[in-house]
Amino acid sequence: MSAYQNMATRQRKWFLYVIAVIAIVLIVIPDKHFFLGLFIGSVVSYYNLWLLQRKTDQFGETIEKGGKRAGLGTVSRFAMVALGAIIVLQLDVSVIGYVIGLMLSYPIIMIDFIVFQRK
Repeated sequence: MSAYQNMATRQRKWFLYVIAVIAIVLIVIPDKHFFLGLFIGSVVSYYNLWLLQRKTDQFGETIEKGGKRAGLGTVSRFAMVALGAIIVLQLDVSVIGYVIGLMLSYPIIMIDFIVFQRK
């Protein structure tokens, strides 16, 4: 497995741990308004992270073979965020929690880079 694939797998694993913690808190806490939005946002963010990593891997393989450049799936990631926003608005849960959940992938990527760059 390449270094990129190891990094991508590690980031997805960390993200699943975060989602599991959010799910446990969602079950335990009686006021679910904020944490349901956070959970939906983090699931959408996980999907977007997975899709971006998959498209980046395919992009690298295409360039390596000398093929034509393909896109990175920006439109599909935006569509998923819009779908999540529609769900959040229909369920009347916290939009702030949803936005925070959407942004969770970036700290995970940065923490992974900082921790494993030193090794």
